[in-house]
Amino acid sequence: MAAPDYTSEQVLAAVLASVDDDKAEDIVQIDLRGRSDVADYMVICSGRSSRQVAAISEKLAERLKEQFRIHVKMEGKETGDWVLIDSGDVIVHVFRPEVRDFYQLEKMWMPGSAHRGA
Repeated sequence: MAAPDYTSEQVLAAVLASVDDDKAEDIVQIDLRGRSDVADYMVICSGRSSRQVAAISEKLAERLKEQFRIHVKMEGKETGDWVLIDSGDVIVHVFRPEVRDFYQLEKMWMPGSAHRGA
């Protein structure tokens, strides 16, 4: 299998641009390199409603497919409370704010490795 013609940093930049374009809130990126074999980066963000969470996730999947030919794996879009988007090198979590507050996922990964963007 040939190596992809894009880097994880390019995918990360596309993810951040997409969620920002769709008005995601409280966007956090976490560098997982050297800390996880699953992915290089994690992005966590919030949508104001279940409908917006689903829309942010769907548009991101479309943009990654169009731009990089990445077919993401997605879970949770039906309920719109917490959508996990696995693009390979970048894992994205899109939450409703209450659900994000409950799980506090970034606290598991944040020590010294995350910074808030957009």
